[in-house]
Amino acid sequence: MNRPSTLVSVKWLAEKLAIGAKGLRILDSSWHLPNSGRNGAQEYAEKHIPGALFFDIDACCDKTSSLDHMLPSPQDFEKYVGSLGISNNTHVIVYDNNETFGVFSCPRVWWTFKVFGHDSVSILNGGLPQWCANNFEVTKEVPQVQPEIFKANFLSHLVKSFEDVKANLTSADYQVVDARASGRFNGTSPEPRPDIKPGHIPGSVNLPFMNIMDPETKTVKSPEELKHLFDVAKIDLQKPVIASCGSGVTACCVVLAAELCGKEDVAVYDGAWTEWFLRAKPDQMDNCPKD
Repeated sequence: MNRPSTLVSVKWLAEKLAIGAKGLRILDSSWHLPNSGRNGAQEYAEKHIPGALFFDIDACCDKTSSLDHMLPSPQDFEKYVGSLGISNNTHVIVYDNNETFGVFSCPRVWWTFKVFGHDSVSILNGGLPQWCANNFEVTKEVPQVQPEIFKANFLSHLVKSFEDVKANLTSADYQVVDARASGRFNGTSPEPRPDIKPGHIPGSVNLPFMNIMDPETKTVKSPEELKHLFDVAKIDLQKPVIASCGSGVTACCVVLAAELCGKEDVAVYDGAWTEWFLRAKPDQMDNCPKD
């Protein structure tokens, strides 16, 4: 099947739903930081785009890891998405309900599909807020779907481990781009997890994920504007890049921005700053407040 656009508009999706287009699966991928007091699954139950199912990144994950929402095994991913009625021929549309940013957690699900070899996945630009701003219908109804068979093709080069990032401290083969807010990166604002202090991986550069969104429309900026962000941060998109963040969610916003600029091989450090803080030595952390 032809590869769809990385971003689709709410108007495009509304038109597809109006004609009863086949082969689509819409996934509400809403997730919120642990200190937000919000629950994506509960909010999905209250209001979502008609036909959407909920994709829970805390359910479709590696349950053996002590870290939050680490990538599941290919077999567990196959089972999870198959239960959502998704096959290798399904065009998956992901969105989230974040009113502040419009696009926040759904790039993590978009990236997860791509890691498991499914390129037929798009992000709803502006998410549920943009959908509602255009007065399109929402519902509480949860659709019933027939399970499908999905076969994963795990692309390991798109995922980096603690050991990979540690080795990169010496080799500097990759540019490490941290998507957290600048206060967390610089060690001046707290992390949302009480057992984790702020700071950053030595040599990494900061490109806050919210900067890829237009603050007025809450949609993703143009490729030209995104390229400017990378240029200002002195990130060379002709060279290898690893994206990181707090727990592997907003790092995927950097992956999205890079893809829209034509770079499709940005890897994600899945354990991210949470794992780095827990495992790295004190001299392997910059701007990290001391006890």
